[in-house]
Amino acid sequence: MDSGTLQVAGDWLLSNYRQLKSIVLPKAKPGVSRREIDLSGLKRIDTAGASLLASLLGPQRLLETASKSEQLPREKSALIVAVCRAMENQPKPATSTPSLLKSFVMGAGQKVESICRLLWILVGFIGQTLATLAWNLPRPWRWRMTPFVAAVHDTGLNALPIVALLTFLVGAVVAFLGATVLENFGATIYTVNLVAFAFLREFGVLLAAILMAGRTASAFTAHIGAMKVNEELDAIRTLGLNPIELLVLPRVMAMMVSLPILSFVGMISGMVGGAMVCALVLDISPTLFMAIVERDIPLQHFFVGMVKAPIFAFLIAVIGCLEGFKVAGSAQSVGEHTTSSVVQSIFMVILLDSIAALFFMEMGW
Repeated sequence: MDSGTLQVAGDWLLSNYRQLKSIVLPKAKPGVSRREIDLSGLKRIDTAGASLLASLLGPQRLLETASKSEQLPREKSALIVAVCRAMENQPKPATSTPSLLKSFVMGAGQKVESICRLLWILVGFIGQTLATLAWNLPRPWRWRMTPFVAAVHDTGLNALPIVALLTFLVGAVVAFLGATVLENFGATIYTVNLVAFAFLREFGVLLAAILMAGRTASAFTAHIGAMKVNEELDAIRTLGLNPIELLVLPRVMAMMVSLPILSFVGMISGMVGGAMVCALVLDISPTLFMAIVERDIPLQHFFVGMVKAPIFAFLIAVIGCLEGFKVAGSAQSVGEHTTSSVVQSIFMVILLDSIAALFFMEMGW
């Protein structure tokens, strides 16, 4: 390189890339691209050499030189032009670090976009499940009773002890809290109303749904995800079977049968726990407890709690199955989507329960 001309000579190949890079990098100065460029001494060149040359001179400057050079063979000129155009189309790296506010807004936008995409996929899967269910209901010969009964046994019967124990303990805690707070007002008798209202309307179905979200939705995701990893879902489709009909519908229907029963057990167990605390702490006998419940608690509160159970069950089962179908094909993906199914199920249950509570309160139910 003299004072006015930059001469490019020799072989610019991948085999010489490390040596060429050690020579080029010290000469990559801002003024190099403005010099005259002589490509007449260039012998051989490949894409690696062309990209290195473009990084030295700039893609636009090298493109202009290669296009105008008459001494450069056509095949070499075409290679350099193709590499320069490819490098021009690459996105330029960010020259400055975004501000804290801009980073926060960008992160919030990405989260909102991912949530909207997740809801869109969930709504589509719900529609596909409902369509398959509507197609199967008038065709009893296509009902799969064995998987349905097995799912009811797993999601309902096996979950009864833990649901009953948890709601019993929570009922005792609520009664203790009511007795402690209401004692200051001389209204400890209303602990009975507190326990009955809480478990008939909210806690019975909510605690059962949260337990099923953690216990059953994760099992659905892990089971279907393992089938996805082992390519069993592809085998099912190859046999001409519908995975929604075969794997999703029995689980969804079993959950819609099991969760109302578990919710009822949770309501009874919670009130039994509250009645036990009332008998031990407040000297309210179980007979008096039941008399107050029968006198002061309308039956509509029981129906308000029970009507939410099938909706929660449907959402928990659908989310668990959907996350299983989204497994990518590795053990790590199975774990990630299992965690995601539990988080989504619990979030949706609490969100819908809060919306239902506001709706029923406004309706006066």
